[in-house]
Amino acid sequence: MDKDKVVAGLLDLCAAAGLNTWNLRGKTLVPVVQGGMGVGVSAGGLAGAVARQGGFGTVSSVDLRRLHPDLMEKTAHLDKELDAKETIDAANLVALDREIQRARKLAQGHGVIAVNVMKALSLYTGYVRQALESGADALVVGAGLPLDLPELARDFPNTALIPILSDARGVQLLVRKWEKRGRLPDAVVIEHPRLAGGHLGASNVGDLADPRFDFEVAIPAVLAFFRAAGIEGRIPLIAAGGISCQADIARLQALGASAVQLGTAFAVTQECDAAPAFKQVLAQAKPQDVVEFISVSGLPARAVRTPWLNKYLRIEPQLKAAAHLKKKCNMSFDCLAHCGLRDGDASIGQFCIDQQLGHAMDGNVHKGLFFRGAGALPFGDQIRSAAELMRWLIGAQVPAYLSAPEHAHVHGVAA
Repeated sequence: MDKDKVVAGLLDLCAAAGLNTWNLRGKTLVPVVQGGMGVGVSAGGLAGAVARQGGFGTVSSVDLRRLHPDLMEKTAHLDKELDAKETIDAANLVALDREIQRARKLAQGHGVIAVNVMKALSLYTGYVRQALESGADALVVGAGLPLDLPELARDFPNTALIPILSDARGVQLLVRKWEKRGRLPDAVVIEHPRLAGGHLGASNVGDLADPRFDFEVAIPAVLAFFRAAGIEGRIPLIAAGGISCQADIARLQALGASAVQLGTAFAVTQECDAAPAFKQVLAQAKPQDVVEFISVSGLPARAVRTPWLNKYLRIEPQLKAAAHLKKKCNMSFDCLAHCGLRDGDASIGQFCIDQQLGHAMDGNVHKGLFFRGAGALPFGDQIRSAAELMRWLIGAQVPAYLSAPEHAHVHGVAA
């Protein structure tokens, strides 16, 4: 089927399902954003597939060389060399450019191709500049306040800038700082720390249940700030965390969100750039298999209990007791600006985040860290296509087995 007709059809189906489409930089989109997932989980293949359906696809910038055998051949052996960090960083920038071009080719001019960059990365500025130069439609930045993003993107006024925040206080601070730099966010992701996967926007695990993060609190508070600031209607809100069906999208749009963001549901699609075994781990995980802990970045994180994570949590007290000296990065480059393991910070995680996420990408449960959100997966333990997921989310496709009464309370399907 002609892709123009596919996108037009999905936009029409949104209206038929009672959902609003949304606009970013003059482009009308299906109200579904695919969240960025590293290392190598959401690269060009997944982002391009989502954009091709008229959605918002996201390439996660971190350590994409792992998806390119030629770049890994040049860098995987590096250890004691004085230029190891520079060589690996350069390879990752090449890989990011390749994945953006791959996504754009797959999208065929539809949707949006974004790049997610963590503010906490040591190569943050480099990733931002590469994404801009490589033609990304949007930059999405979380894991810290990207107060410098307007300056970094000054020469690329047509690229949408989208911060990830978790409460109205953070939005208010960032918007006021950006206004002084002559720029407003093109959209803001409001990510609920208790529901999202990966690194979470709270100070500690105990704060995850703070009601200020609830969508029913955060979204109206942000919209009230926009009205008071005279910018009402200019900055779309994207709600992220715990979304699994059309009813969730309708509820969040009724609160004032323009779109929703999902991560784990897209991580278990056929187009996800990680190994099939990675997808099976996420798809088969039960709620009791998911645990929250303090990551090596110092942020709370949510992940699946695997043999590696169970062992790490068991010996974490001993690892923290021995953490007191700064040490050389065991991956030969500094992926985080502040790393508990490398910097000898005993108050936070004591493992190599890049190494463990790399093993997860390969599907290795004995060595990998598998981040996962709290939301139910629309297709249970099945691995389906991104197109099917998009149709399901806007209420246009209900698999027969999900229509059964025993599934209705989980997935919002009318019994």
